[in-house]
Order: sequence, then structure tokens, then C-alpha cells
Amino acid sequence: MIDFYTAATPNGRKVAIMLEELGIPYTKHMVDLKSGQQKTPEFLAMNPNGRIPVIVDHTADGDLPVFESAAILYYLAEKYNGKFFGSDLKERTSAMQWVMFQMSGVGPNFGNLYYGKNSMTPHNPGFIERFEKESRRIISVLELALEKSDYLAGAHYTIADMTTYPWIAAKLQMAPEMFSEAPRVKQWAQKVSERPAVQKAMA
Repeated sequence: MIDFYTAATPNGRKVAIMLEELGIPYTKHMVDLKSGQQKTPEFLAMNPNGRIPVIVDHTADGDLPVFESAAILYYLAEKYNGKFFGSDLKERTSAMQWVMFQMSGVGPNFGNLYYGKNSMTPHNPGFIERFEKESRRIISVLELALEKSDYLAGAHYTIADMTTYPWIAAKLQMAPEMFSEAPRVKQWAQKVSERPAVQKAMA
């Protein structure tokens, strides 16, 4: 059994997608970010960085907490015989490079753009312009990748798609105009959204 600590954010949802796709038993615990529940001593004992998501895998060798969304996806893929990860080193490397692209590019830039437009005070047009320009560039990189294959890491659906989809889905909802020149990204997002596990995880 796995305890899953999360919130309704893209980083939380990517792990929910993996858990649902694997079809393994887990208990979901919603973390109240606004009240600072992620900063309590109990939560920090699982993740000293004070961020969701976190899983605690209750194994025969004891409880194993895992934090950072990409590390959780990697752990689950490894534990369950490489499922949604790739059958050889080439496929796994392709998946991991796109996971890292999401972690270093998609998430930080989309997140900063949202912050600049919705929360930053005083309003800073230069800040917004910087992250909007980079976010559009990132979308063009994804579009280029999807010109060559059905999924980000190649012919098969992997953790690369799971980690990226929640961020794209949120941006498509909030700023669809940013995808006017990315038809393949939109097609890919639609295809991923139709998976039953994804629908359950995103609900």
C-alpha cells in the first residue's frame, strides 16, 4: 500500500496519473497548501523541502518516503518492471530526457508566467514578457518532438507524457492562444486526456 500526499496542482496530478495507470492500491491524502500543512513537522519528516507530492511506500523492508514528482515517477517505473518507462536503455533515456525537460523547462516557465500574470505585485510587464516568450519557445520544442513520434519519448506512452500532460492541460485551458501554432501538441494532449486513468487522476 502507498500513501500519496498531494494537492490539485500539475505536479500532484502527474503522480496521480502514474498511480492510476499502474492500477496499484494507494490512499490519497489531500494537503492544504494554503494553510501551510506542507510545512508542518509531520510533513517535513517525509519531505524536508516542504512540497507536494510525496509518496510513502509501505514495503516489507519498512516505510520508504519518496519526494519530487520526477523521482516518484522513476521509482514507480523501476519498481513495476519498467512499466511506462521503456524496454531498453535507449527508450528509458528518451523518456528521462523529456521528464527532465518538463522539470527544468515546462514547469518553471509555465509556473512563473502564471505567477507574473496572476499574483505578482507590483505588475511587471518585463517579467511576464520574459516567461511568455520562453513558454512559447518550449511549446514549439514539444511541437517539434511530436512531429516525429506519437508520444514525447517515441512510439509509446511513458512517464514523459504523464509528467508533461498536466502542465499542458492547464495552459491549454488558461491560454489556448499560446498553442495556435502547435496543432500536434493539442492532438497529443487530446489523446492523452482520453485515457481512463488520466481522466480519473485529473478529476
